[in-house]
Amino acid sequence: MDTFLKEARMSTYKIHPIVMGTKIFDKSMMTYQHGNGEKYTIPIYCWYIEGTGDNDKKILIDTGEMSPIQSKEREEAIGGKIYTFEQGLDKWGLKPEDIDIIIHTHLHNDHCENDYKCINAEIYVHEKELANIHDPHALDYRYLEDYIEEVEENGQLKVLKGDREILPDISGIPGIQCLHTPVHTDGGLTIIINTALGKAVITGFCVINENFNPPIEIKAMEMEVIPPGTHVNVYESYDIMLEIKEMADILLPLHEPEFASKDTIG
Repeated sequence: MDTFLKEARMSTYKIHPIVMGTKIFDKSMMTYQHGNGEKYTIPIYCWYIEGTGDNDKKILIDTGEMSPIQSKEREEAIGGKIYTFEQGLDKWGLKPEDIDIIIHTHLHNDHCENDYKCINAEIYVHEKELANIHDPHALDYRYLEDYIEEVEENGQLKVLKGDREILPDISGIPGIQCLHTPVHTDGGLTIIINTALGKAVITGFCVINENFNPPIEIKAMEMEVIPPGTHVNVYESYDIMLEIKEMADILLPLHEPEFASKDTIG
């Protein structure tokens, strides 16, 4: 990851978080061994990355749920509106066929259910995610290959083996980069996006702000971060999270409700 820790000039990218689903579960699904018994609602985001000038590609990070539950109760719980895929894109004057690039943090179903609608998109995934969605472990029911079979057959998948620059910014400094971060899944990709406000980092693993900013009782145990409730290796997850926290000017935990009310970041 060290090759990507460069000082970045001002970039042209802006990040638009769009809620395209929710889940309600025990908070400890986000915060490992903490928050047990606490009911918690998370937003499921599709992040629209908007570029200007020479960087005018229409880019999405994940594509959310196909049929999200849109209810007043869930919107109140996350503090923002819940959209269908088409509604969310329309907010920014887009249609699914306008999308040029999709980058997947991972291939659990709630992050890729609308891929097939984006018929013109190149879709970046890590090779371990592709292997897992075709042959998942019995414990990981969230991999459903039905959602990627069509785009795979169409030749839309671009399979990554490790860290990768996707698009440079107009100055030649990396504008969008993927880092392999096996925290929540084997092939998780954390996305680094250079913005006018600094280096924004969308985590490739399912966490909230509290994972990176633990309450005092967790800090008293000399823990600087809380690993996600579901993980590949909890010790490695902890160490990777410390690296991610250090490199980010703007840290965007993948399921943090705070962003549900924001139109634009960066």
